[in-house]
Amino acid sequence: MALSLPAIMRTTAARLSALYFLLFALCAVLLVFYMTSLSARMLTGQTQQTINDEVLGLARAYQRGGLPVLVRVVEQRSRQPGANLYLIADANGQILTGNVQSLEPGVLETDGWTTEPFSYRRFGEGELERQRNQAADPNGAPPGETEIQVEGEKGHNAIALVLRLPNQMIMLVGRDLGEPERFRAVIRRALMLALGMMGLGGLLIWFFVGRAALKRIDSVSEASRRIMGGDLTGRLPVTGAGDEFDRLSENLNTMLARIATLNEGLKQVSDNIAHDLKTPLTRLRNRAEATLSGKHKTTDYRQALEGTIAESDQLIKTFNAILMISRLEAGYSSESTSKVDLAAAVRDVVELYEPVAEEAVVALETSVDGDFTVNGNRELIGQALSNIVDNAIKYSTDATEKPAVRVALQRVGHEIRLSVADNGHGIPDDADRARVTERFVRLEKSRSQPGSGLGLSLAKAIMTFHNGKLELLPANPGLSVIMSFPAREDH
Repeated sequence: MALSLPAIMRTTAARLSALYFLLFALCAVLLVFYMTSLSARMLTGQTQQTINDEVLGLARAYQRGGLPVLVRVVEQRSRQPGANLYLIADANGQILTGNVQSLEPGVLETDGWTTEPFSYRRFGEGELERQRNQAADPNGAPPGETEIQVEGEKGHNAIALVLRLPNQMIMLVGRDLGEPERFRAVIRRALMLALGMMGLGGLLIWFFVGRAALKRIDSVSEASRRIMGGDLTGRLPVTGAGDEFDRLSENLNTMLARIATLNEGLKQVSDNIAHDLKTPLTRLRNRAEATLSGKHKTTDYRQALEGTIAESDQLIKTFNAILMISRLEAGYSSESTSKVDLAAAVRDVVELYEPVAEEAVVALETSVDGDFTVNGNRELIGQALSNIVDNAIKYSTDATEKPAVRVALQRVGHEIRLSVADNGHGIPDDADRARVTERFVRLEKSRSQPGSGLGLSLAKAIMTFHNGKLELLPANPGLSVIMSFPAREDH
């Protein structure tokens, strides 16, 4: 999708890129000026130190032999390759000896260090430039005019120390600034090149990284628009790079999957209430209508009311179970958690159902391999175990041999497993075993038994609340229902 420059600059990535580029450019410019001035100060200091050393040498020569020795030393040093600037002039500023042909006016009028760099011309440079100009211009221009023009264009800059000798003659010792200026120019060019490379690198980074980030943000926005349009099956793109965008997309996809699960659960609850609760409500209405039709005894009315109350209590239990399942699956519950002794909970539930098992002629056995504690809610765990044990007792009565239910508690790896196994016909089909944990699902063989089809659904929701899992496995014969809890770390 092509974007205009104003549209691009409205994006956070482009603004951050521009801000970083300006910051880097400012730092680079400051670095250029700092390094340039620092190098200039260092070279100027070295130059002044060199001039001071030269002056001290000339002062010793003057003390040793006076003006003749000083002039001889100056002439000797001025003819050396790469020599400094040497000049001896009379009191009027007329140059007597040295390697300087002309100076910028006013240089010899002050004593000490020159306040500003001045222009000068060495001996021989004027003659060489005149010869070059005459070769380039055969007609020739007036010599004076050509020399003045050359001096303005080809003069050198220098700093110098000006001293007045006891006989009022003037001595100048200086050094050309060409080398420091060339060094400063090299530093400036290097830093400007670095600034250019930094800017080019910033543009390349924005082009390859920033545009990729913008494309990923656009894809996330597009997926978000589809999801807001009602398509909860859509997911945010994950490239597999493992960066911040992928982590954000994975978290949002997990959230969307959770929302879709909750919506599906809400839809199931609505469908279950509309279909599975219609029968008991119809039965209540028919019973009330039958009781009101015709004449009946007082005992008949009483029995009808008692049946209605019992049926209403069952409906209330069903509604409470549905609400509890919805809260637990949504991860919201007012139930508090603490340390729970699973062995004690197993013993309490088994003791509670021993009379029921005896009445149904079912052997209820217990095997607890040690003491185990988990983080959870004792009442919820007891309710889930009670539902599972009650189902096991009911469906083990059709066993081909003596009916039996075995409750076992043991540690397996990092899990604490609480299993309830019966020796009835069980649920041989894998699809049926996965389906019986849904709300109001009752298989054909179980419809002759009382119940609402919410027991295993509630047990599954309770295990989800405890970060555990509920598994239904064949026991050959029978069915084994396993409640797996994560073991406590301090156990």
